[in-house]
Amino acid sequence: MAGAREIRTKIKSVANTRKVTSALQMVSASKIRKAQDLMHTSRPYALHMRNVVAHIAQASPDYQHPALREREVKRVCYLVVSTDRGLCGGLNANLFRKVLADIQVWQQKGVGVEIIAIGQKAAQFFRRIKVDLVGTLTHLGDHPRLEKLIGVMKIADDGFMQGKIDRVYLCYNQFVNTMTQRATVDVLLPLPAVAEEIKTGEGDELHPTSGDAKVERATSWDYLYEPDAETVIRHVLNRYFEAMVYHATLENLASEHAARMVAMKAASDNATKAIGTLTLVYNKARQAAITQEISEIVGGAAAVGG
Repeated sequence: MAGAREIRTKIKSVANTRKVTSALQMVSASKIRKAQDLMHTSRPYALHMRNVVAHIAQASPDYQHPALREREVKRVCYLVVSTDRGLCGGLNANLFRKVLADIQVWQQKGVGVEIIAIGQKAAQFFRRIKVDLVGTLTHLGDHPRLEKLIGVMKIADDGFMQGKIDRVYLCYNQFVNTMTQRATVDVLLPLPAVAEEIKTGEGDELHPTSGDAKVERATSWDYLYEPDAETVIRHVLNRYFEAMVYHATLENLASEHAARMVAMKAASDNATKAIGTLTLVYNKARQAAITQEISEIVGGAAAVGG
C-alpha cells in the first residue's frame, strides 16, 4: 500500500492548493466590482482630457509650452503600470512583452530608453534587464491615491521639461471586460504626438471617444484664454498628466482582479480534475492491493490444507 499512501498524500496536497485558489478567486470576485466602478468613474474624464490636449496641440497658441513642440527623439521614457502581486495569468507578461518590443524599436534607432515602474512586478522585471530604471512605486493597494503618484509623475515631467526626455509613454493593461484585458502603450508627451496618434486611428480602438479630437482646419487658429494662454495651458497640462496616469492605475487594477479571478477559477477547475484522476488511480491501486492480499491468503490456505 506504499503507492496508495503516496497517492493519498498527493490528493491532499492538491485539495489544499484548490482551497487557496478558490479563496483567491472569491477575493478578486468581491473586489472587482468596486475596482470597475472606480475605473468607469475615472474613464470619461481621462478620455475628455486626452481630447482637450489633442485639440490644443492642433491650435496655434501664442505661448509655446515645451509639450506643444515636437522635437527630435533622442531619449524616451516609459511609465509602466503593473500589479504588485502575481497569480493573475499572463496579465503582466503580455504588457512587458509589448513594452519590450517597443523599446527594441527605439534602441535600434540609437534612442536612449528609461523606465519608471509602478507596481512590484514591473520593478522586479525591469531590474533584471538592461534598461535605465529611474523610478519605482509599489504597493498602491486597492484604493490608489493620486498623491502617491506625484513623485514618479514629477520624474517624467521634469525630465521632459528640462529636455532630458523627448517623448513619454504610458503603459498599462486596459480593462475591456472580465475575460479581456488589452496591453496598451499610449503617448503622453509631447501633445502633437498624442494628436497624431488619434488622427491615425491608433487611439480609436483603445478609446472609442478619441475620434472627437480630430480637427481639420485649413488656416491657423487658437482658443481665447482667460486669464492668459500660459496660465491656462500649464494648468490643463498638469491636470492632463495626473488624470492619465491615475486612470491607468485604475484600469490596471480592474484588469488585475479580472485576470486573477479567471486564472484562479481555471486553477481550481484543474485541481478538481487532478483530484478526480488521482482518486481513480488511488482506488485502482487499493483494489489491486486488496486483490493481491486475498490471493495470498487463499494461496496460503490451500498450501496448509494440502
